[in-house]
Amino acid sequence: MVELAGIIILGIIAQWVAWRLKLPAILPLILIGLLVGPIATMFTEDGQKLIEPIWNGEKGLFPGEGLYYFVSLAISIILFEGGLTLKRSEIANVGPVITKLIIVGSVVTFFGAGVAAHYLFDLSWQISFLFSALIIVTGPTVITPILRNIPLKKDVSTVLKWEGILIDPIGALVAVLVFEFISVGEGSGYTQTALIEFGKIILFGSTFGFTFAHALAFAIKRNFIPHYLLNVVSLSAVLLVFVESDLFAHESGLLAVVVMGMVLGNMNLPNLKELLYFKESLSVLLISILFILLAANINISDLELLVNWNTVWLFLAVVFVIRPIGVFLSTQGSNLKLKERLFIGWVGPRGIVAAGIASLFGSKLLAKGEVGAEYITPLVFVIVLGTVLLNATTARLFARLVGVFLTKSEGILIIGASKVSRLIAKYLKKNKRHVVLIDSNQNNIEKAKASGLEAFVADIYSDTLTDNIELNDMGYLMAMTGNSDINKFAIEKFTSQFGENGSFRLVDSDEMNNPDNNPKEGLFSHTDDFIKLTETARKNSTIHEIMIKDREHYEAMIELTKANNAIIPLFLKQPDGDLVIIPSFSKEFTEIEEGSQLVYLGEEFEFIEEQLDDTEETNLND
Repeated sequence: MVELAGIIILGIIAQWVAWRLKLPAILPLILIGLLVGPIATMFTEDGQKLIEPIWNGEKGLFPGEGLYYFVSLAISIILFEGGLTLKRSEIANVGPVITKLIIVGSVVTFFGAGVAAHYLFDLSWQISFLFSALIIVTGPTVITPILRNIPLKKDVSTVLKWEGILIDPIGALVAVLVFEFISVGEGSGYTQTALIEFGKIILFGSTFGFTFAHALAFAIKRNFIPHYLLNVVSLSAVLLVFVESDLFAHESGLLAVVVMGMVLGNMNLPNLKELLYFKESLSVLLISILFILLAANINISDLELLVNWNTVWLFLAVVFVIRPIGVFLSTQGSNLKLKERLFIGWVGPRGIVAAGIASLFGSKLLAKGEVGAEYITPLVFVIVLGTVLLNATTARLFARLVGVFLTKSEGILIIGASKVSRLIAKYLKKNKRHVVLIDSNQNNIEKAKASGLEAFVADIYSDTLTDNIELNDMGYLMAMTGNSDINKFAIEKFTSQFGENGSFRLVDSDEMNNPDNNPKEGLFSHTDDFIKLTETARKNSTIHEIMIKDREHYEAMIELTKANNAIIPLFLKQPDGDLVIIPSFSKEFTEIEEGSQLVYLGEEFEFIEEQLDDTEETNLND
């Protein structure tokens, strides 16, 4: 009881430390596991571990292979949660790169690391290639925390995110294939049997994942599952798919749950976000437990095997030779720039799947007396710990060094996806600005996506929005919902992360009727709230541009727009095409370049010119 409670408590402490230090949680988790496991045997009186994962007759948490059953089920839930986050719309520009990175990159890692391990440690080819298959994977549990703290171009973060999730089952499948080769042994059925098993994994994994995803979606849409049971039923379905697929084809469960997650994640399900929140919380707990258990399960004798220069050379080969070669071959001919390819080649930390399957296969082969099997688990853990430590401490610096670090985030995040927001977002996108809309209204989001805009359902009261790595380049925040309280909350909560260049919100009715209360973060005009914007868009949903002669011309036009309900100023478009958001303090621009344009919503510009001419004539007569 003490050991189990201790693992959970230490795991959550490690997660908190990682959050405070902005590090992948895997780093403190593995270190804690090593401290309470193999390292503890050097200091305890009886030479025992403080936490013993496997029952040894006197103490331990899991009897026999119980630990590996728990590891397998936990990894299935983690990979399913990762699959839920994969959206087809994200890979419009980099889909081919991700595909090649998974295929070509995996081949390069498999053969490169296998050859290196064989010659450096004098391991058999089978054991060497099992090791290389295990380190093919990267993993979302280590990639996401690193990318979350680095503002990058969307395509770069998307490539690394998708690779981290999709390559996990690929690496697991290759590891299973090599494991089957070793288990079957040399003989006439050596290759044939292993390839048949591999084909069964692909067939049953894909079929079970696709079928059960649609079955669960059908049950959710038809309200066959009560709301309070939705999360636990979904969890049960994931475990059922994993186990059933595994029974038909051994080790096919990982592929099945990833396919299931991807299919569900790209469906229009009413409770998908809630399901994702639950799985995310569960994944955090499982990851905390798993890494401590697996690290603690390593013996001090395993670590002593690696105290030599060959371990260093192998690590350097994997990080500085094999990974970059795989990335450069995979991205050849793509739209990615050299600096972006360099960064992707630098970031390749290994995660939970590598550690978990290494422990499982290593122990099984060791029990069979396979020569060199004792190297599998510690070698993989060295690669996991080393790559995470390296990337967590240097990724931000390397991003600055090669020039992929966004020093000024130009993306625009719009809170609220109403008709007005969608009109403005389409104009921004047309002018080559990265704009993202979020809304809790699924219908608004669907309309935005149908218009070709990037949008997703989000609850601004949840912390998950700040974890979205696709929003790393957001530097402007525009809160444009019909609820003034939500707009004010969005400004207070997200200005530091998404509004470094400017945070704005629509004025409310009280502020609109009292110019003295004009807020500094007011958006567009202190005489136009959400209702007036909506009404103007309903009458005339066109955004116009009109040339500005000078500052006086601009100020006169702003005054006219305030006096006319059919016109609302939006942006100042500079001669180089850059757009400046007009605040409710719209006269604060200190300089207006010749050739600038006023961007506004409403009636045609001729109407404004007529009014402006009348105003100028009146001033002359006076």
